[in-house]
Amino acid sequence: MSDRVPTRFVRSLLRLVYDHGHDFSAVLADAGLDFNPLEEDAPGYRAEVSAMQYSRVYQQVLRRLQDETFGVADNGLATPGAFRMMCYCIIACDTLGQAIQRAAEFYRTFFDERSQLYANFSEPVARVGYRRFQPPQAGQVGAMEAYGLSVWHRFFGWLCGRPIELKRVDFKGAAPQRMDKYEALFCAPLYFNQSSDLLYFDSACLSWPVVHTEHSLQEFLRTAPYQLLIMDVDPGSDNLAAQVKAMIGHDFSEGFPSFETISSALNMSAPTLRRRLKREGTTFQQIKDDARCDAARLHLGRPELSINEVALQLGFTDPSAFHRSFKKWTGQTPGQYRAGQRKLA
Repeated sequence: MSDRVPTRFVRSLLRLVYDHGHDFSAVLADAGLDFNPLEEDAPGYRAEVSAMQYSRVYQQVLRRLQDETFGVADNGLATPGAFRMMCYCIIACDTLGQAIQRAAEFYRTFFDERSQLYANFSEPVARVGYRRFQPPQAGQVGAMEAYGLSVWHRFFGWLCGRPIELKRVDFKGAAPQRMDKYEALFCAPLYFNQSSDLLYFDSACLSWPVVHTEHSLQEFLRTAPYQLLIMDVDPGSDNLAAQVKAMIGHDFSEGFPSFETISSALNMSAPTLRRRLKREGTTFQQIKDDARCDAARLHLGRPELSINEVALQLGFTDPSAFHRSFKKWTGQTPGQYRAGQRKLA
């Protein structure tokens, strides 16, 4: 899991704003960036920014361009709300396989070939990605192309609440110079100069249940792609506790999902879920505390929210109770944590 994003990703987003004739100074200010990512020689330039800063740039760019493509340029998804509507179309699916098939159908119905999601489940290894019929483009794989595939990989893992181990990843472009960055992004064998951009994973993953609801989807979309950037994609972290935590989400303004609701979504009885969590060395209460702590850190990274407003977002009606809980979780008060994050930004 990483909380840092290469500045070149921010640069790609800002160029979209610039090319459309918009001033991006307000975007930088809102994200808390005190340098110009387009000027690598500028004083204070940093090679990386925080995941939250990148997400805030992304959200600001969406508002200006009215495009929800996860910031992936040149993929043809220029219709406002496309990704959001696709998410609402698939969130009620029972399994990952159904969700991917419905997503592919969504893009097949509303968009041309450039934007269609390709899915092949006919073999032991599932293949998902972009199968375009134009001749391969000359040149190396771009960072944003790799980022686009990585976002889909992480999104599929988010839907199921656990990481998906990739068997291989194909790219139409030639191998990049910084191969180590791409290997770290996918943790899988990479193949270049291929006919398509594709993710390969075990077809058994297609039967995994979708663990999210419209409620958790709303929170996901509000902060996207933050949750995807910080999620752990290491298959070794696959456990039931991670699925439960993913279902709990980050928005507690309307309370927590009940233990019975979660056990039902996971197709097991409450006693079975309790026993399995115990075998993993945790409890539902501990997972809730961890999720609330993660959410508190997330919301404290939003400068437009006061600490009292953060407390309400987390379901605390008494701000002092939030202060006590946060200090118990982290050893710091919310104010101390927020001040420390500003220094690191």
